[in-house]
Amino acid sequence: MISITIISGSGFVGGELARWVLDHPELELTRITSGRLAGQPLHRAHPHLRGRSKLRFADPNAELPACNAIFLALPHGRAAKDMARYEACAERVIDASADFRLADPANYQRWYGSEHPTPERCGEFVYGLPELRRAELEGARRISGVGCNATAVQLALLPLERMGLLGPGRSVSAQVYASTSESGASPSGDSHHPLRSGSLRYYAPLTHRHAAEVEQSYPGIDLRFSVLALDSVRGALASCEVQLENPVSERDLLRGWQNACAEEPFLDVVHERSGPYRHPEPKLVIGTNRAQLGFALSEDGHRLVAMCALDNLGKGAAGSAVQALNVSLGFEESLGLQFHGIHPL
Repeated sequence: MISITIISGSGFVGGELARWVLDHPELELTRITSGRLAGQPLHRAHPHLRGRSKLRFADPNAELPACNAIFLALPHGRAAKDMARYEACAERVIDASADFRLADPANYQRWYGSEHPTPERCGEFVYGLPELRRAELEGARRISGVGCNATAVQLALLPLERMGLLGPGRSVSAQVYASTSESGASPSGDSHHPLRSGSLRYYAPLTHRHAAEVEQSYPGIDLRFSVLALDSVRGALASCEVQLENPVSERDLLRGWQNACAEEPFLDVVHERSGPYRHPEPKLVIGTNRAQLGFALSEDGHRLVAMCALDNLGKGAAGSAVQALNVSLGFEESLGLQFHGIHPL
């Protein structure tokens, strides 16, 4: 069994990591930490895990015993400062924060507003989205997390990239409709659910720091990236409008989408003529590591909207992290991540 430690495990991403690790046949959760809940049972923060484990939250400042892999679910800026400590106790480190998502430290400073604590290490971590970095993740010992909104946009655009329709200079207007859990477990004036309930508001019009990840993965595109805040608890929906110089047919696009996703264990193409679920729907992937991809095409074949629906805490965070670890260890990529969701919800 592969022993797993989760650092800062009382938040939403930490809870999802614990759920996936506990359900994984080759992983064993041996330690999970929380400063606020040290000594308390796991279900104190994650009531859905009651009865799944007898573990209690450990003090994050206590000595860390050796393990095979460690997941870091720390706030942004914390992991980089203490990375040497985590590397000393684990063979593999998967950092779910933004600290090592960007290979260029100048981009980190631009988008996150401060200098990177360890700029010399930015290029050492493999970006943890297997659909884009599978070969690099094989055997990797340093893996970064992914941004949930960035993941939705990158996967929405993936079929276009694999069809050769997303080269440098391509203009992309991306909007992501985001849920309240993206803001974390601690309420704030912007994210507190009673204040967002019933509302639809711009969270980041024209720019969002997750744009840096999209531009890193698809260099040279002309990206406009906005995020709108919904009052739903989980889920994200990306809608990316692209203008094509040469017209394409709906049949050719559907074939391209299906070919792009054919070998991807967690990508489903949704493109129906009618019905309530003819386009990707976040509700249908809640609690899963799956993403639904689809598109809409104008009558003249020039204007395209590429879509992706995912669970921001699943495929947009913890699920991709466990999937990346599977790839790193040489396991079957979908091991422990087979849950397909429920309906109705």
